[in-house]
Amino acid sequence: MRLFSGVAERLRESFARTRESLEDGLARIFSGRELDSGTVEALEEILLQADLGLATAEEFVEAVCDDARRGQLTGDDVRQALAAHLRQALKGADAALDLDARPAVVLVVGVNGSGKTTTAGKLGWRLAQEGRQVILAAADTFRAAAIEQLVRWGERIGAPVIREAPGADPSAVAFDAVKAAQARHADVLVVDTAGRLHTKANLMAEVGKVKRVIGRQAPGAPHETLLVLDATTGQNGIAQARIFHDALGLTGLVLTKLDGTAKGGVVVRIYRELGLPIKLIAAGEQLQDLATFDPDAFVTALVGA
Repeated sequence: MRLFSGVAERLRESFARTRESLEDGLARIFSGRELDSGTVEALEEILLQADLGLATAEEFVEAVCDDARRGQLTGDDVRQALAAHLRQALKGADAALDLDARPAVVLVVGVNGSGKTTTAGKLGWRLAQEGRQVILAAADTFRAAAIEQLVRWGERIGAPVIREAPGADPSAVAFDAVKAAQARHADVLVVDTAGRLHTKANLMAEVGKVKRVIGRQAPGAPHETLLVLDATTGQNGIAQARIFHDALGLTGLVLTKLDGTAKGGVVVRIYRELGLPIKLIAAGEQLQDLATFDPDAFVTALVGA
């Protein structure tokens, strides 16, 4: 699974406003002007408007000040330096899915509205396209629509869906799904989980129980516990991710709705603050719009360099 050209193009379109704002702002600031307190403040403001976060902005401004002492800078110099800085900040952000076990179990978690169930379906489709035998498990039994949605995905991609009636015990669904995956010698089991209960504590307890049940039936599983995070939620999403990570021990992130935000810098902030690899990104509603995260292509789309 890789970053297809269509996804890269959608990222470029989505980040157009941020990219143009960076280009115009840097050209304006460094058009023959000396680097002074006003210039530094303007540069930092541009970076913050791109949602890169205070830590990244301050580090880059400090680096630019060091460069400026060695000679005059142009806007393009600074843009190239920013691209290099962001690539360094995202070093290690990409990581392949761990699918070596058979069956490999992928637990998909996240709050309702993040694109969780859609991600489970798209991932199943992508893996099936690679020739893997996939089974889906509808363990979000608290929401009838989630079960129906995953069933439709199963029909669409030709994958069986293990399910129960709405309101059933999610752990029982997970138990049956693991048994089915083992009996049918499936390559991958993708488990969709609940995204909303009465309190965060209840949600974490329920999903944690699902994870433990899976681990008892298949030692070492789940091999991936992926949090689906809506990239447009900014700081709220980061706080949300910390809760999931503390409770479940996430192995990576799936960032969705990157086609719906003009401030792509949030991806840098998410990685820096959480330290979790970004395993997949989604930039659209089509089946092929789920792909592995490519930091280099991402920075090019964001900065244009």
